[in-house]
Amino acid sequence: MAFDADDEILQDFLVEAGEILEKLSEQLVDLEQHPDDSNLLNAIFRGFHTVKGGAGFLQLEALVNCCHSAENVFDILRNHKRQVDSELMDVVLEVLDHVNAMFEQVRNREELTPAPDQLIAALDALALPQDAAAKASGEPLEEPSGAGADGGDITDDEFEQLLDALHGETPAAGSGESQAHEQPAGNNSDGAGNEITDDEFEALLDELHGKGKFAAQEAPAADSGAAGSAGPATGSSGELISDDEFEKLLDELHGKGGSPTNGSGKEPDEPSRIKAELNPGPAKSKSDSKLAANQAPEKAAPAAPAREQAPVAETTVRVDTKRLDDIMNMVGELVLVRNRLQRLGSASEDEHMHKAVSSLDVVTTDLQAAVMQTRMQPIKKVFGRFPRVVRDLARGMNKEVNLVMHGEDTDLDKNLVEALSDPLVHLVRNSVDHGIEAPGVREKAGKPRQGTVTLSAEQEGDHILLSIDDDGAGMDPEVLRRKAVEKGIYDQDAADRLTDTECFNLIFAAGFSTKEQISDVSGRGVGMDVVKTKIGQLNGQLSIVSKLGKGSRIIIKVPLTLAIMPTLMIMLGNQSFALPLVNVVEIFHLDLTRTNIVDGRECIVVRDKVFPLFHIKRWLVKGSVARGEPGNGHVVIVAMGTRQVGFVVDQLVGQEEVVIKPLGRGLQGTPGMAGATITGDGRIALIIDVPSLLQRYS
Repeated sequence: MAFDADDEILQDFLVEAGEILEKLSEQLVDLEQHPDDSNLLNAIFRGFHTVKGGAGFLQLEALVNCCHSAENVFDILRNHKRQVDSELMDVVLEVLDHVNAMFEQVRNREELTPAPDQLIAALDALALPQDAAAKASGEPLEEPSGAGADGGDITDDEFEQLLDALHGETPAAGSGESQAHEQPAGNNSDGAGNEITDDEFEALLDELHGKGKFAAQEAPAADSGAAGSAGPATGSSGELISDDEFEKLLDELHGKGGSPTNGSGKEPDEPSRIKAELNPGPAKSKSDSKLAANQAPEKAAPAAPAREQAPVAETTVRVDTKRLDDIMNMVGELVLVRNRLQRLGSASEDEHMHKAVSSLDVVTTDLQAAVMQTRMQPIKKVFGRFPRVVRDLARGMNKEVNLVMHGEDTDLDKNLVEALSDPLVHLVRNSVDHGIEAPGVREKAGKPRQGTVTLSAEQEGDHILLSIDDDGAGMDPEVLRRKAVEKGIYDQDAADRLTDTECFNLIFAAGFSTKEQISDVSGRGVGMDVVKTKIGQLNGQLSIVSKLGKGSRIIIKVPLTLAIMPTLMIMLGNQSFALPLVNVVEIFHLDLTRTNIVDGRECIVVRDKVFPLFHIKRWLVKGSVARGEPGNGHVVIVAMGTRQVGFVVDQLVGQEEVVIKPLGRGLQGTPGMAGATITGDGRIALIIDVPSLLQRYS
């Protein structure tokens, strides 16, 4: 494996191939639903072909062979010599799993584990035409456009042919311009040499640079036959071109070939495009690679458009995520300083001080938003895996399930994207396994045979709302009550008093499952409790709505980012604490002598609703019980999912954005504490983890 290759080329391959492989999983599942979609077949073929080309350049033979066999299959499919069916898709998806596994090995600089020989053999068998007569006659397998006979690596001869095609010796397919490009003087076209010499490279640059000037200065040619007919530019001095001139040349060439299709709607010449993009051959410098990567589109275009019409290429920079994390930490420190200055400014009567602090507040807020935006990723990074998950589950359970996704472009912090992946997989699997009924059962209930699971995401203020809906059987509260009693979670009296919503939330209890039989998907009571724990760690909330016979909806609410959190600052005695604002429902002043005792627990009644009341100062401040309780106090109603309780606090300081700092080694894992922060007055405040606090003390 060529790990000694230019690291920049390897990183480009990882980025481009990674994006292609992410799309392939979704495209393949989509293809099973739309087997005659020619655009989809072509896109999948090009995907495997492009990955194969990059892998061939890096000498990743195992990956090349896998992709080559896959593209053979899709060449047969797109030429309508075979039909897409579930058995074929099973094999192709299994191959994609091995391709993804090898891609991760490339990312980790490990030796590749080739796909099993029997799997490749099964794939190669599917690359034969379905027609029995074609098989009997021994018709040779048609080589896909642009696929090398050796299955991936570009040879010296192929590279020479590529140069010939770029120079004009090989006419453009279907264009009729046999003399579209002239051979530059001194070009090594006999194939005897393995490398292009410096003189040949300079001559080639001179010719192309001349064309670039004509393309920018002259009107577009009247017909395609005139394109590129000019020889070397009359103004060319023959000297080395400057960096600016070279960049200008690349811009012109990129503009000419920017469109993926030509004017007739045909695909660009695959050998030139793919090999020029990913197989720059034995080029020894980055200039050589750039040149090869930008020439092929010129050949594919029927005519050179005017410079003014060329599309502007988007400029992007690849940045290490650790650097983004460091910047975010520095912005967090700036937020703390801003908070400190705001507190000092409020105590000052200096008008100039107020203006300066206000300006700093605006700039800091904008900077914070801009840095957060650089860390944002669309949630389709997570959603992209679910078509495959649902397809495999439904096929294994003999169910018919359609997955619908909304809001895939909703952005959230990259750390949240990664953290939400596993919980969402559990929830989607649960909807398919528990929610959607078998086709026969659905028919008897008057439903369509095919069930629907809907996955959606939307931004709501500074939070993201995710929901997983299914039109399945729904949940039966009575069954859940019975299971809770059987498993010893509640006694019968307590179970009977549970509301339907509280019954639904039982599915998140550890060890709780409504499955009578254990399968490889569910039944062990492991999974949903992990989901609840994980969402809690993300300062998120879970809630469930279900109707028997109609279906269920699970709603997740998580903050946009984990780095900076809006909180309600409170005082317990002389100590500061921060309550995450996502948990706060309302605040009011209360006469603490007017409470009630229900089941041995202190409660309050607000607008005909009963809330359990907790004096958290007794839990968090040592020695506070002995001092006695005041007659009046502030009550903060907090929510965890569908449950709401009241916290009695001594003082309300106000709302403040805080930067979450992890607890030190000696305090890590402290129940009820999510971290610490520095307040506007310079003091340290502990951030309360509401679910953990109640679980530990109540």
